Amino acid sequence: MTIDHLDVLPPVSISCSSTATTSTRHLEDDVRRSDAIYDNEHDRASFESHGVFSPLLARPCPVDGRQNDTQNRDRSLQVQDSDVTSLDNEKEAQRINRKIDLYLLPLLSMLYLFNGLDRGNIGNAQTQGFTDDIGALPDDLNLAVSLFFITFVLFQMPSAAMGQWLGPSKWLPTMMLCWGLVTTIQAFILGKAALITTRLLIGVFEAGFYPTCIIYLGTFYSRFDLATRIGLFYGQYAIASAFSGALSYAIFQISHAWLKPWQLLFLIEGVLTCVLGVVAWLWLPTGPREAWFLNHDERQFVVDRVSGGESGLRYSSLTRRDLIETLRDWKLWFALVFNICASVPVTAFSVFLPLIVQGMGYKSVEANLMSVPPAVCGAIGLYLFASSSDRHKERGWHIAGALVVALGGLIGVLGSASNAAKYAALCVFLFGSYVPPPLTVAWLSGNTPAAGKRALVVGANGLGNLAGAIGSQLYRAEYAPGYKLPLVVTLGFVGVALTGYVGYRHTLQAVNARRAAIRKLKSAEQIETERVDTVRHADRKWVFVYDL
Repeated sequence: MTIDHLDVLPPVSISCSSTATTSTRHLEDDVRRSDAIYDNEHDRASFESHGVFSPLLARPCPVDGRQNDTQNRDRSLQVQDSDVTSLDNEKEAQRINRKIDLYLLPLLSMLYLFNGLDRGNIGNAQTQGFTDDIGALPDDLNLAVSLFFITFVLFQMPSAAMGQWLGPSKWLPTMMLCWGLVTTIQAFILGKAALITTRLLIGVFEAGFYPTCIIYLGTFYSRFDLATRIGLFYGQYAIASAFSGALSYAIFQISHAWLKPWQLLFLIEGVLTCVLGVVAWLWLPTGPREAWFLNHDERQFVVDRVSGGESGLRYSSLTRRDLIETLRDWKLWFALVFNICASVPVTAFSVFLPLIVQGMGYKSVEANLMSVPPAVCGAIGLYLFASSSDRHKERGWHIAGALVVALGGLIGVLGSASNAAKYAALCVFLFGSYVPPPLTVAWLSGNTPAAGKRALVVGANGLGNLAGAIGSQLYRAEYAPGYKLPLVVTLGFVGVALTGYVGYRHTLQAVNARRAAIRKLKSAEQIETERVDTVRHADRKWVFVYDL
């Protein structure tokens, strides 16, 4: 029996008054045995975040030695039955996951694809003389992209909180309609001020989209089904770069009497975004209890596995304590610094990839098409690492491994003499670059069991998009066509991120070990008290074990 099977046992009250020496010895042996299990498996992901903080808490309380033996035999039978039950539950979970994957994930992925398209299409437009046509300078484009990330970052937490209050099924389509409209208007702007204004507004309306989607997916999937889905979902960011290049190439072949190619690009993508927003409003259920594509038993199964059988998954449950605990959460701010460093390549290349490829000797239209393969490599790498992370129930080493791949690719880009070799190394670089941000948010989400705080943590993690402001100032026109200095600086950011994530994982491991030592000194009654009291909140309790 693995440690996961302990979750399925019904909780057993320990509120009894027996003082028999034999029963006490049995109880203490049970506690020690549970910690021994943890010691053997503490590198595995925490089972506590399912709503059960520790298997230490589900222990029979004997009244005398004879009854203790009877209860132990009953418990042994329960454990044997639980092995069968857990296998049946696993099959049922996978069947329901496939159903959710079919009805929910494709639409959300499509929405996020257009989120990425409308964010990064300005880079494609620039290959067709966008800034010259509107009367702006090339450096104005870099400034506009930087300012986009300012509003995009500042509004992450407020927008995620709005999604928690209003409900993702309504907030997501609302955001899409708003930024789709601004993208459409962008086709007719003139001057630097209009450029900056539209980018600021798109930043405001796109800010809460990703964290709200993560919160929404978290109400349907258990935590170690989540990273794979986040990988598929976030992979649309990479696909957006690929699709944007292919779509731009197709649109730029269109000849129009009075609209320029970049105007057609903004018009087509903006209108399609608005159409998808309307579709999402009609399609997305409020939550698993209202999922029209699941029957009653399936809905209840999803609610039980995510909320631990709580009566509902409410989106309006933010409290003042959630906010305070989020601001005091050291592991959030620790991870955030290195998430920013790791996100510099992703956020920068989502906009400037066509220009970097153009610097390798391709013409403007061809550069958009040749930006597709590197972006596809990024999506493939993300899916492989995310699915492996879920399968092995591990986050830290997967992120570190991806960063090592990215470092190798970037060194290849800088050290290669031929454009062909640089292009191949660029594909390797992006293969690893897209992995850290989504795995980081899955890591933080899994280590934050309180729903209200989790919404704020996921929103605060969006501060990682400050990397976009850094990247947009790095890849300036003055460094074209080779962009050697920006690439060297990017290499430094990736190296710092690698060091930081390894340190972060070891820090969590040390905290887990310290908490295990504390539990060994506590009685079962003290452990139960720690689990249910409100002095320490959620993951701050010493009965909570962090995922690694």
